Amino acid sequence: MTRRGAASTSWDVIDPSGLSVSTQAQLRRLLEANRLAVEHLDLPLTLRQIIEAAVELVGAKYAAIGVLGTNGRLDEFIHIGMDAETVARIGHVPEGKGLLGALIQNPQPVRLPIMSDDVRSVGTPPGHPPMNSFLGVPLEVRDEIFGHLYLADPRIDAFSAEDQVLVEALATTAGVAIAHARLFEESQRREQWTAATTEITHELLTNDEVDAVQLIAQRVLVLAGADLVAVVLTHGVLEPYAGLVVDRAAGEAAGRVVGVALPPGEGLVRRCLETHRPQLVAALEDGPYTHLLRQGERGPAMAVPLPADHGVRGSLFVLRRQGAPQFTEFDLDVAASLAGHVALALDRADARVALARVRTLEDRDRIARDLHDHVVQRLFAAGLNIQSVCGVLGAGPSADRLGAQVDEIDATIRQIRTTIFGLHTAHAGGGLRAEVLAAVSAATVVLSEPPEVTFRGPLDVLVPESMYADAVAVVREALTNVGRHAHARHVRVVVSADLSRLCVEVVDNGRGVAADVVLSGLDNLRVRAEDLGGSFELSGRDGPGTRLRWSVPLDTAGGRSD
Repeated sequence: MTRRGAASTSWDVIDPSGLSVSTQAQLRRLLEANRLAVEHLDLPLTLRQIIEAAVELVGAKYAAIGVLGTNGRLDEFIHIGMDAETVARIGHVPEGKGLLGALIQNPQPVRLPIMSDDVRSVGTPPGHPPMNSFLGVPLEVRDEIFGHLYLADPRIDAFSAEDQVLVEALATTAGVAIAHARLFEESQRREQWTAATTEITHELLTNDEVDAVQLIAQRVLVLAGADLVAVVLTHGVLEPYAGLVVDRAAGEAAGRVVGVALPPGEGLVRRCLETHRPQLVAALEDGPYTHLLRQGERGPAMAVPLPADHGVRGSLFVLRRQGAPQFTEFDLDVAASLAGHVALALDRADARVALARVRTLEDRDRIARDLHDHVVQRLFAAGLNIQSVCGVLGAGPSADRLGAQVDEIDATIRQIRTTIFGLHTAHAGGGLRAEVLAAVSAATVVLSEPPEVTFRGPLDVLVPESMYADAVAVVREALTNVGRHAHARHVRVVVSADLSRLCVEVVDNGRGVAADVVLSGLDNLRVRAEDLGGSFELSGRDGPGTRLRWSVPLDTAGGRSD
C-alpha cells in the first residue's frame, strides 16, 4: 500500500433521464458490481469478487488485481480468465515489472488499444495467451494506493472511455472494500493475539510444569504466519553476545536448529542484540545462517530483543520461507509483545532453578551436620571400643583382624570428612554440583521423568572451574538428545572425579540411537573431549537403551584457554 497526491476525478454527475438504454444497463451492472465488491469481509474472497465484477461490467476476457505490499511491490496477484493448464505453463505470476511496474511507480489510469505499442510493455512470457487491449486503474482510498485493477482482452481497442469511467468507479468501491477487509483481518488477528497473550499469561502464573518459552514460540509461529520461530539466547562471558545458541524453536526446521550455535559475524540476530532494537528484513542474508537454514528457508525475517535487567539476554527470531510476503509492522508489534513474555518465562525458570539450588544447599548443610555430629562421632567411638578390645586380646590373629577393621573405620571417617568438606565448598561457591543440577533441572521439560543424579568424589575440590562449562555442556546435550530421540522412561546421570579423571556418564533405557540419525551435538561433545585429551563413547547397554560416557584427565585443565 502506497500513498499519492490528490485523486483524479473521472465520474461526473449525470442526469439519468438523458441516458441511453445501453448506458442505463451499464449503470445497473456497475451497481451490481459495487454490491458484489463490498459483500464479503474475507480479503481473498473480496479480491476475487472485485475482478469477477469488473469482467462482468465491461466484458473483458482477462482480469487481475495486484495488491501492493509494505515495500511498494506486488505482494499478491489474483487473476481470472486462464485455465489451470495455461497458468501452469506460464510458471509464475507477474513480479511488477514492465507496464505493471510503471503503473506502480505512477498510479494513474492507463487505457491502451494495443499493449505492445506502448514502450513500457516488455511483452508476455512463453505460453501466455494473446492480449492486446489493456485497462489499468489504481485501487485508492483516501490517497492510499492498495493496488491496481487490470483488465485485458485479445481484441484491439476493446475498452472505451466509458468503460474506463465505469472501472474507475468500481475501483473506488473496491478500494474501500479492500480497506475494510484488511481492517477486519487485522481485528481478527488482534483477537487471536489477545487470546494467545491471555493463555500464555495464565500458564506463566499457574502452571510450573509447562514449558512457557516453547509455548510462546508455537503461538508466535501461528500468529505471525511464520515457518520458523527460534529463541536465541546468549551465553557469552568475555565478549558480549559471543555465544549465541538456539535454545527453543517451533516450525518444520525446529528439530534441526535447537542446540545449534550461531557463528560469530554480522547477522540479523546480532544486530538486534547490539542495538537493543527490533530488526526487520525483506530477505534473510546468508552469512551466519547458511549452515543453519537451507536456501529456500531464508526469506523475510525479523528479530526482537528479549529484555533483561541489564541489557538483553537473547532474541526472538521469526522467519518465513523464500518468496513469502514480508512481515508487517503489526507482525513486529505482536512479536515484540510476546518477547516480553519470553523474558518473563526465562526469569521464572531462573527463579525455579535458584530455588532448587537453595533447597539443595540447605539439604547439603543438613547432611553435612548430620554426618559430622552423628555418623563420624559414632564411627570414631566404635573404633576406640575395638582398639580397647585389641588391647585386652593381646597379639594374635584375632587382634590383627580387629586392627584391620579399625583401619577401615579410619578410612571411612576420612572419606566422610572429605565429603563434608566438599558439601561446604559447594555451598560457598556454587560449584560443579550446583551447575550440573541446574542443567538437569532445565532439561526435565523434555524428559518423561526427572533423571536420577549421582555425584562421586569431591567434585568441587578436584575439578577446576575452567572445566565446569564442558561438563555441564555434556549433561545438557546428553539429556536433550535423550528427550528428543530416545523416548526413555528412566535416565541416570553420574558425575564422578578422582585425582586423575573427570567422568560424566548418562545412561537411559530408551530405544537407542538409530543408524541414520545425525547428532551434530554429540560430535561437539567428542570434540570437547579430544581437545582436553579425553575420550567420548556412545554405546548400547545390557537391555534397551544407550550409555554415553565422557571422560577427560584433570591434569590438562590448567593448560586450556577458553
